[in-house]
Amino acid sequence: MLADYDLDSMAIIESILDIPIQDPPEEEFSSADLTWTKFGTSEHRDVVALIPYERVDEFIIGECSNVECPTRFHIERGRKRSMGSLKEYKDDEYLEYRLYWCSFGPENYGEGGSILPSRRYRLNTRNRAARPQSMRGCTCNFVVKRLYARPSLALIIYHERRHVNKSGFVCHGPLDRDAIGPGAKKIPYICNEIQQQTMSMIYLGIPEKNVLEKHIEGIQRYCGSNAKVNSLASQYVHKLGMIIKRSTHELDLDDQASIRLWVQRNNKKSIFFYQDSSETDSFILGIQTEWQLQQMIRFGHHSLIAADSTFGIKRLKYPLCTLLVFDSRQHVLPVAWVITRSSAKSDMSKWMKALVDRARIVEPGWKISGFLIDDAAAEIDPIRQDGREIFNRLGKIIYGIWGGVDSLRALEELMEDFVDQTAFMEYFKGSWVPKIEMWLSTMRTLPLASQEASGAIEAYHVKLKIKLFDDSHLGALQRVDWLVHKLTTELHSSYWLDRYADESDSFQNVKEDYVASTSWHRALQIPDSAVTFKDNLFAKVLSQKDGSTTHLVWNPRSEFAFCDCAWSMQGNLCKHVIKVNMICENKKDSQTSMSFQSFKGILLNLWKKPVDDSIELDHSMAWSHQMLDQIQKLVELNGSKDIGTIVKDLPLRWVSKQGRTHVGKPSPTLALPSGSNGPRNAPARKKNRKRKRLSRLG
Repeated sequence: MLADYDLDSMAIIESILDIPIQDPPEEEFSSADLTWTKFGTSEHRDVVALIPYERVDEFIIGECSNVECPTRFHIERGRKRSMGSLKEYKDDEYLEYRLYWCSFGPENYGEGGSILPSRRYRLNTRNRAARPQSMRGCTCNFVVKRLYARPSLALIIYHERRHVNKSGFVCHGPLDRDAIGPGAKKIPYICNEIQQQTMSMIYLGIPEKNVLEKHIEGIQRYCGSNAKVNSLASQYVHKLGMIIKRSTHELDLDDQASIRLWVQRNNKKSIFFYQDSSETDSFILGIQTEWQLQQMIRFGHHSLIAADSTFGIKRLKYPLCTLLVFDSRQHVLPVAWVITRSSAKSDMSKWMKALVDRARIVEPGWKISGFLIDDAAAEIDPIRQDGREIFNRLGKIIYGIWGGVDSLRALEELMEDFVDQTAFMEYFKGSWVPKIEMWLSTMRTLPLASQEASGAIEAYHVKLKIKLFDDSHLGALQRVDWLVHKLTTELHSSYWLDRYADESDSFQNVKEDYVASTSWHRALQIPDSAVTFKDNLFAKVLSQKDGSTTHLVWNPRSEFAFCDCAWSMQGNLCKHVIKVNMICENKKDSQTSMSFQSFKGILLNLWKKPVDDSIELDHSMAWSHQMLDQIQKLVELNGSKDIGTIVKDLPLRWVSKQGRTHVGKPSPTLALPSGSNGPRNAPARKKNRKRKRLSRLG
């Protein structure tokens, strides 16, 4: 808190140039370590302090470490300007503006949406979950303005320094006597990341004993260890487990009515677009939790987004399209789900615009570099309208046709070779022959994605099949409410726990499975000595589990290589094929991959376009250097065995987070906060209530 001196007796300073710059010697400092000044006029004045901009993080960490009211601060609102955008400006104009609010703020996005005050008695929560203890109505907030005239300085403006609610009472921490639930004042903070961790473990079927152990480890960061805490934690975990087990996807016997009820209850949490079916409109439901929004902005900014758009076309009531980003290990994370049967350009434009607007409300400069599609018939105009470059992921059924000069002749030769395979040829003629020309045209028109990207997307597709197409679920496949329930509970929890385990270095079994979840990473574990070639016709790969078993990889050095292992025979991209192609890349006479040929073609076109000694040439050179710098950083990241050494050297960046995002001192056990509350469907920027957090690039 601020020092308890009398601010009313202080003189008002009208010029920001007269405010002293303070740089406390402590590594982390708070408002109590600063001398505060009245700045403004007699009609309007603020309590301010001026510090170096580079020390803002240390100030925020110090404010979070308040003994009486331990907390974290999230970014309630933020704005940016670029240098040179103002021709005339005052000394206190901002270059960057951030409004920080205590994460025990007043919002409650539970059923009904009303603000629930603190109570002296325990809520009856037999039929519904208790109000999250992190929503306590705290009004403590301050502003950090990076000055336009002096970018190296930050002006801190404290609006409310006390951690009190609107009634003026302390509303969280050890001094809060009106906490919810028995003994809640002894457990001052069960934060969203602990809640999400506990829920994820329960959804994934982890035994309650293990869930309780991890839950207690989390809350002991805030309230220490004692028998009372352990008892209350045990009650909390058991009760939460019972609520989850008794929850059902059927809110109404009619599926359409059930979805409408779900939308009403979750419109502020997890929905970025909804359009009910009618005579003129198709059904569209766009789902994105707050954690998914955080990951999309964090990993999708100036990076790639991929679409897995063909899932469940035959088996689900409505097909499922998933938008994916590539995380720090180049694994994919689902950041949005769109449930719809419509692939019309107008409908795609609606939900895609809503999704982009949602990201830009949180991060105005958010932009992707490329979009990977998996369907040659997909509408790409809605993507290109936003200035995106399109990439393509290919099916492997069209072996050998791409390289032929005459595609029809190559097709005839293929059919002659497999003439005795009656069942396959019937399937091929019925499903693929009508589409061959479309696929070839798309392959020639658009750049091609790499095998690593294809393998990562395939890993998600396979995981989705396992989660949804279990025998016990076959009767529910035609209900949309069941699909929504599975996506937002089990699948969401699975990916949340994967990222949490990797970034916090906990749950080692989960982390190991997550790291090895793609064929690309499994291929990296195969030594080069296990691969031998035979006349460039095929390669042999020695099994690492059974030394007496070898797998044959036919058509090596090609994206269309295939293996005789069980995984490849099911139509998947296996680790043996990827390993063989990795070795082929290092050979001098090896043909480059199709994705590299696409990349080379783009560079050659870029080199040919500018006229010599023209401004266009300067622009092309600048873009090329920028691209080279990004590629070098990516190569360094992928080639590093210890990602921590690279992360330490990266600059800090603002990225979005959940409805309760925070900026606080990183914890060794809880490094990746998460949550499920989400924003409204594309509100105006002035009404934006998004949070952001200060995070290192991952």
